[in-house]
Amino acid sequence: MQQFQMLFPGGKAKALTLSYDDGVEQDLRLIELMKQHGVKGTFNLNSSLFAPEGKVYPAGQIHRRMSRAQCLEAYDNEYCEVALHGANHSFLQAQPTALAMHEVITDRLQLEEMYGRTIRGMAYPYGTYSDAVVDILRLAGVAYSRTTQSHLNFRLPECYLRWGATCHHKNSALMDLCDAFLEEAPRNDCPRLFYLWGHSYEFEGDGNWQVIERFLQKMGGRDDVWYATNIEVYDAHQAFNRLIFSANGKLVTNPSYYPVWARCDGETIQIPGGVTVRL
Repeated sequence: MQQFQMLFPGGKAKALTLSYDDGVEQDLRLIELMKQHGVKGTFNLNSSLFAPEGKVYPAGQIHRRMSRAQCLEAYDNEYCEVALHGANHSFLQAQPTALAMHEVITDRLQLEEMYGRTIRGMAYPYGTYSDAVVDILRLAGVAYSRTTQSHLNFRLPECYLRWGATCHHKNSALMDLCDAFLEEAPRNDCPRLFYLWGHSYEFEGDGNWQVIERFLQKMGGRDDVWYATNIEVYDAHQAFNRLIFSANGKLVTNPSYYPVWARCDGETIQIPGGVTVRL
């Protein structure tokens, strides 16, 4: 065996994921666009900042949080992952350790009770964090957390608790990055992930919904791209990293429940969960 590289589910070498914050009304339009193009994403919520039920915002207000009932209905579908964003959207690195932990755990408890599922992902409020905050998230059972750093490439992260995105949707290089992502990759290339982030209220505030419409039209509905939520990307990568190889590299065991896809010496293979495969 000379080459063994990760592929995404279905044997695909490319994946797309989105991440949008704050649980605002404009997410409803974004989700409909995502559904039209078969794209998935993650929505990061502040569980102590839901709008009162029936709230009517003043004319012209752009940042309009949804109520608890609206959020429950909006994100409870196969296209959306719900993740943490701090119960009160606090600067976590400025808080005493106990209060920062409380902010994260409270958000997790409230959102898990609300949606009836385990929630393991997060986006840092204001995009800021520290080594101490990273430790808090790890102890709180958070698997990944998105920063606001854009690295303008398609690499998978080395540390998921410091997960930078490819770019924000306002980046002037957005469509050029799309072209680079979609072009034919060398057979020995690493798996490519395009990670887009932002706030959907920005489309209304900037009057440019055509930006995300154009992006999704170009990137969606493709047979060679895996469309995933943030936690699905994390789980696929972690399952690959947990593979166990024999000393001679001819046997590989997948100890997880998650099926793993890989390219072995140019051949696409699947290693089902709990199975040992001879290469």
